[in-house]
Amino acid sequence: MLRPSIDRPIRVARAAVFAVFGLNGFLLAMWVVHIPVITDRTGIEKSTLGMFILSMAGAGVVGMRIAGPLADRFGSRTLAAAAAILMSIAVIGPGLATGPVTLALALTCFGFGNGALDVSMNTQAVHVERAYGRPIMSAFHALFSGGGLLGSLLGAATLRAGWDMRMTLALAAIGCVALTIALLPRLLRDTGPEQAVELHLGSTDADSFGGESASRPATGKNPGERAHSRKVLALAVIAFAVLLAEGVAGDWSTLQMREHLGADAATAALAFGAFSVTMTAGRLAADRVSGAFGRVAVVRYGMLVSALGLALVIVSPWVPLTLLGWALTGLGLSGSVPQIFTAAGNLGSGKAATDMSRVFSVGYLGLLAGPAVIGWLTELVPLTAAMAVPLIALLVCCRYAGVVAPARITGRDLD
Repeated sequence: MLRPSIDRPIRVARAAVFAVFGLNGFLLAMWVVHIPVITDRTGIEKSTLGMFILSMAGAGVVGMRIAGPLADRFGSRTLAAAAAILMSIAVIGPGLATGPVTLALALTCFGFGNGALDVSMNTQAVHVERAYGRPIMSAFHALFSGGGLLGSLLGAATLRAGWDMRMTLALAAIGCVALTIALLPRLLRDTGPEQAVELHLGSTDADSFGGESASRPATGKNPGERAHSRKVLALAVIAFAVLLAEGVAGDWSTLQMREHLGADAATAALAFGAFSVTMTAGRLAADRVSGAFGRVAVVRYGMLVSALGLALVIVSPWVPLTLLGWALTGLGLSGSVPQIFTAAGNLGSGKAATDMSRVFSVGYLGLLAGPAVIGWLTELVPLTAAMAVPLIALLVCCRYAGVVAPARITGRDLD
């Protein structure tokens, strides 16, 4: 079936949201690549840095919870621009810090801006996706990874060239602020389901996108407040499990291969590489898969693939099989988070950003808690055995993947 043409303003808005996701990843990478220089400049220990990073994450959660209602009130376009400018300016802070106190304050501001941008840009992405009438959310998340890669390469290049860190961060801030100002008029005004029908001409493939709640007028049979809250909670729990597994893979995959198989440092680093490559590639392909088979299938079978990957990691006695396990883990997780966020933004409550902020904040806690839980468990069991925690979490939540289905589904939402 031929898809109807998309109005130019919608295509421009899509490109603008791509740029915002890339900007977010770029700014985070600019902080990460300068961590060694910043720690030397401020004279803090690794343990202190860990506490500061945790405080940054906590500020991010606060930013998420505040950004949701604000985006619903003032529009995700306005809030995304404000948060992007705040984060762009805040990235200079860690470079100017001269001690623990100033670094802690700088990271708190940076984390708050990141949390607010995370919610508002994903809410904007939901509105653009709704106007398109087909899945495009995963591609936005792939651009975030692309922005991170660009920031890492540029940061490494400036460090190698001997640039002063403060100048690098200042130039990055100026460039990102200028880009945000240029993007603001190109972002999409927030739309409800009814307006999305008008924006997306002749949306005949609504079912493949995600159902009538995203592409047709409401039928008047809106779920009650209690049912709505249950669905938000269910989405938050699944987001927690998926991001817990992602956090574990990101922080422990390399060490797991080194300890379990006795691999050297260079070989062990391939574990995270295998995970990252399939995660990025999977996000580039997930939109087409979701359009063909539905978002429930992406989440349910994605979790199964990830669980299979973790099972291989646990039992594998060989490096190639372990690398395959981490690759499958990344591939399975790649499409799940975008589908969960799309579902959270299309619950039909009229407060998409608030719903997403609740799901985001709980999911983000999973991203933080996963690595910490594994660290605690290694005091009792081997690291490889501790990988059973994310495996079990994925299998349990796989049973409830139906919660990401379109809002029309009622009694079978949790089947």
